[in-house]
Order: sequence, then C-alpha cells, then structure tokens
Amino acid sequence: MPKKEAPITSLDAFLPPKTFPAVSEYLHRYKVHLTVARERRSILGDYRHRTLHEAHRISVNGNLNPYAFLITLLHELAHLLTFEKWANRVQAHGPEWKQLFGQLLAQFIQHKIFPADIEAALLKSITNPAASSCADMNLLKTLRRYDAKKSNGKLVEELPQEALFKTSDGRVFKKGAQARKRFKCMEVATGRLYLFSPVYEVVPIDSPSDQSNLLSHL
Repeated sequence: MPKKEAPITSLDAFLPPKTFPAVSEYLHRYKVHLTVARERRSILGDYRHRTLHEAHRISVNGNLNPYAFLITLLHELAHLLTFEKWANRVQAHGPEWKQLFGQLLAQFIQHKIFPADIEAALLKSITNPAASSCADMNLLKTLRRYDAKKSNGKLVEELPQEALFKTSDGRVFKKGAQARKRFKCMEVATGRLYLFSPVYEVVPIDSPSDQSNLLSHL
C-alpha cells in the first residue's frame, strides 16, 4: 500500500488544534517512524514494533478527519507502549493495551480537545475500548459527522431490508437479514452470501430502472 513519510512539522495539519506538541513528544521519545497512508478500507492505522534494525513504525490513513486521525494514532501508540512494557508477552488488544489506550484518550479528553459528542462517545468506551474504532459503531458514526468530504454513501444498517447497494469495487448486493452483529447480503451477479458490518459504507441504488435491471438477474 503506497505511503509517504510525514515530516514531523507537517503532522500538525492532520491533527486537531493544539494537539501537536503532546503527540510529537511521544513520537520523539520513542523514535517513531510515522507514515501517512492513502485510504485503506480494511484498516485505519497500523503498528510495527522496533527491531534490532528498525525503529517503531506507525502508519495512519491520511484521509481521516483530524479527530479520527488523532484517535487512530493514539490507538497505535498504545500498541507501542504495550510493547515497550510487555513486549510480545500479552495479547494485541488485551487488557494491558486497553488500559494504556484508555489512559492516552483520557490525557486528551481532560484538555477538552474533542467536540462534546465525540467526547461523550469516547467516555462510553474508555474503560473497554474496541480493538478498532470501526468496531465501535457509536464512535464511528459520531466521527463521520466531522468528515470534510461528505460522501453519498450510507451505512449498511441505514438501508431498508432488501435494498440494493454497490460496494467500492462496483459489485452489487441485496441486503438481507441480520445475523448476530452482521448483515447477510447476497451478491446479485453470483447469488453468494456475504456478511457485512452494520457500519460498512456503501452506495445505495435508488433508481427504479437500475433496480429493475438488477433484480431481473435474481
């Protein structure tokens, strides 16, 4: 996945106001190699621990709004702090990581960095944060309100039953019933069933003519 190294002085542009000094202090202290990645649909950020030959490496998607960027970066910094304290002796998103991530979030929450709705969403999960902000549906939906570029997409959970929608690769699906936390959706072209997260963003197919043409394949 193409990435570009982010000069430490340019990081300020990706972060909420007045958060750069605290963030850069962590990056300098632990000699973090930070990169800003192009949009990755499967992950928002990534961490690789230091080795004998390489420093700690963190990447964060550059298309995130400033609040989502900061939260993702703190998520990855929590992995770094966990490694520094326990190396590989604990689970990636176990209680040790949860505690450290919660402490990092609390550090920024107490300085009133976040808007009230994001702060409320974070406070609900701070004692038991999800392994990904994508898995915290309430937080994800709240963060989407601050995206500068508003998309014409919708979350799968927002679509009515049996609605047709497209994914980013152009495939067309029909929304089905919910199975535990995910929705069973049938790919129109193949009839195969796939499980979609409720907060997966898709493009609804609203045109009656398009729907008729697609439904003729079912």
